[in-house]
Amino acid sequence: MSDMKKHDLGSFIREQRRMAEMSLRKLSEVAGISNPYLSQIERGLRKPSAEILQQIARGLSISAETLYVQAGILDEESERSDLVASIRSAPELNDAQKRALLEVYKSFVETEPPAVDAESVEE
Repeated sequence: MSDMKKHDLGSFIREQRRMAEMSLRKLSEVAGISNPYLSQIERGLRKPSAEILQQIARGLSISAETLYVQAGILDEESERSDLVASIRSAPELNDAQKRALLEVYKSFVETEPPAVDAESVEE
């Protein structure tokens, strides 16, 4: 999601709404905000508060943090460290489970694509 800032917030919300197969009217109902206000947010005419973003996220069944990062309210690195802290402090997980989850997470976020050797491509 690091390059996702190329999207503006409104386009991102619209995209999430469409993927959820939800009409503008339905999302506005579920989120508890007016249809015209949501339309203005999607078109980039209004900048919603963190509370409104939380309501929209709940309506879309996505994390509020995802929208906060998209809106520039929360740093993506902060979101990652929150995830690591959440795993470490989860009382329902034992130490082995926590280590396993952290290792899997680390393997996804820190893996760089393998370098391509020019000679092997030509063969």
